[in-house]
Amino acid sequence: MESTALNGRMARWQILLSEFDITYVNQKAVKGNAITDFLASRALDDYVPLNFYFPNEDLMYVATVEVNTQESNAWKLNFDGTSNAVGNGIGAVLVSPDGDHYLFTSKLDFDYTNIMAEYEACIMGIRAVMERKIKVLEVYGDSALVIYQLKGEWETRDPKLISYRKLVLELIEEFDDITFCYLPRDENQMADALATLASMIKVNKQEDVKPIQMSIYDALAHCCNVDEEEEKDDNPWYQNIL
Repeated sequence: MESTALNGRMARWQILLSEFDITYVNQKAVKGNAITDFLASRALDDYVPLNFYFPNEDLMYVATVEVNTQESNAWKLNFDGTSNAVGNGIGAVLVSPDGDHYLFTSKLDFDYTNIMAEYEACIMGIRAVMERKIKVLEVYGDSALVIYQLKGEWETRDPKLISYRKLVLELIEEFDDITFCYLPRDENQMADALATLASMIKVNKQEDVKPIQMSIYDALAHCCNVDEEEEKDDNPWYQNIL
């Protein structure tokens, strides 16, 4: 306000405030006893002090764990569908309670939408589960539309999807307990990889591929070779450098 050249908003404020007699007063300090007196005057009649007595000093955490035997014995099914310039494919992964993985994948040689591919993958996986006489199943997919339509929370209006949903509801009547859960795409990588693999590979007939065994290497290949040589010879790997 003391600037020699005022423009814009500050100038308008100065004009509007010029008709008022405004005096600036510094805020007074609030003493601590004032706050104490204020709280004391409003004390609660039914106040109960906290009990800080805790006999188990070595105990860090107490929790109640509910064990669901039915859920622990449930199989899990992940499904996904994909489409690219080479072709179309669907994939499904069946996981047993012990952690064993069973892979299923197929190519699609007909025209379809992305949601139809998701339904095709789901139906393929459910039929594979039914062949193994599994009665408790958890189904996971990264298509929110398919999952919530099967759960009955979203309405199915597309005529191309009504028949798919009806077929799935007929298939799940064979299960004692089945649940559908939405899964983010980055957590459904195995089913997505199978669908992508099926869409890219050109096959003229049904191919029987053995289950994929995936290993994790934490060292370079030549480093592993050095370790093998050390086992054959008692001398270190740098013995013959000089």
